[in-house]
Amino acid sequence: HVQLVESGGGSVEAGGSLTLSCTASGYKEIGAFAAWFRQAPGKGVEWVASKHVDGTVTDYEDSVKGRFTISNDGRKNTLYLQMNNLKPEDTGVYYCAADLTDAGHWRRFSDFRVRGQGTQVTVS
Repeated sequence: HVQLVESGGGSVEAGGSLTLSCTASGYKEIGAFAAWFRQAPGKGVEWVASKHVDGTVTDYEDSVKGRFTISNDGRKNTLYLQMNNLKPEDTGVYYCAADLTDAGHWRRFSDFRVRGQGTQVTVS
């Protein structure tokens, strides 16, 4: 079965940058869509960004547009989230997700069959 492992989280000051990685293993394909979500302390899971692996669809939550970039490297089976100009409200645990169900929507966390364990991002 597919496993997703995130890395790249950490603590940065406001205005700083981080790049998160999510590597899939255990299966040759993770489906057409992949996404990043986050969960701030005391809040529910929030959608951040999604993309189709062939680049036909790229979608961002309004608060991260122009600051975050989602990308993937098919050869490495890895999804990335480049985060620039980070703000304290970006603090949270970031999760990657893959293998969207046939009737699912790429903004809905529960519609992805495979999710990573999360990586902490703290912006002060």
